[in-house]
Amino acid sequence: MSVLENFDQWKGFLGDKVQQAEASGMPKQKIEDVAFNIGGYLAKHVNSDNKQEQLLAEMWKVSNKDQQHAIAEIMVQLVSEQ
Repeated sequence: MSVLENFDQWKGFLGDKVQQAEASGMPKQKIEDVAFNIGGYLAKHVNSDNKQEQLLAEMWKVSNKDQQHAIAEIMVQLVSEQ
């Protein structure tokens, strides 16, 4: 099973990566920029495997760049609080 097939696994995976980035001293703004770039890639190139990812992909597609940055920031916050 791919990490993308289960939203809880996906959040856990992202949370681990955010923790690693923070532990290495990466600034929060850089982490959010990386999340923004990953979100854009996923929305364009990866099919959603569950309802949560479908919702995020649809929100991403209808959002402008500022709104997409906000979504990325919220995802970083979401996975950081686990």
